[in-house]
Amino acid sequence: MAIQSIERTAKQVVLTVQEYSLFAARALMNLFRPPIYWTDFLIQSDIIGFGSLPIVILSGFFTGGVLSLQSSATLSEFGATAVTGQFVSLTMIRELGAVLTGIMVSGRNASSMASELGSMVVTEQIDAMRALGVDPIRKLVTPRIFATITMLLFLTIVADAFGILGGAAVTVFLNHQNGTQYFNNAYEHLALPDIVQGLVKPLVFGYIIASTGCFYGMRTTGGTEGVGRSTISAVVNSSVLIIFVDFLITHLLLSLLPA
Repeated sequence: MAIQSIERTAKQVVLTVQEYSLFAARALMNLFRPPIYWTDFLIQSDIIGFGSLPIVILSGFFTGGVLSLQSSATLSEFGATAVTGQFVSLTMIRELGAVLTGIMVSGRNASSMASELGSMVVTEQIDAMRALGVDPIRKLVTPRIFATITMLLFLTIVADAFGILGGAAVTVFLNHQNGTQYFNNAYEHLALPDIVQGLVKPLVFGYIIASTGCFYGMRTTGGTEGVGRSTISAVVNSSVLIIFVDFLITHLLLSLLPA
């Protein structure tokens, strides 16, 4: 019985991965083939981009502040508190800005996509669209993926900027260090590979967030309880995928673009 249960679970996982891969690839290919629903893209951009702006600003600002506190406490033992700006800017731009923004947007928007599309599946609105000759993936999924990829890039830039500002606020007002020195170190030690790392990751994370949220929403079954299960699965799996893919991208980019 145990072997059969393991075999059944393994088959289910493989089948889910296969279905997700085909679904995500089909939705991505629709970006390059007309028609493109620009109105839906703009609506989703407003929901995802401007709707997520407050939480991204707050998380970025306080993350930068925490980085400044922790780094200055450690660096003071070596008399190197002057490099706090370099530490905060590199950490935010290379890593934490993209990852934190991805997880914040995943919790806010992957769940909403899964619940919204899941409700449409349960109430048979998706079937009605197919009956009218409208491709639900092209109409509902592709604009969400396009909007998430675009907006997550700009949200990550905002998170990076406010993270550096948060670190500056802590450096100046709590640690009583020179603000000009902080910003000079934050800027002078940035290189092209650091910026490339910070801007490539949100493109991939945005694709993961939207495709995962829409995938679980479109395969919802079991009424309102199924909508809840799809929402939980979308948030959990997209967050885990973001962290896993972040490791892969970081390893790849550090090999191709050494700092």
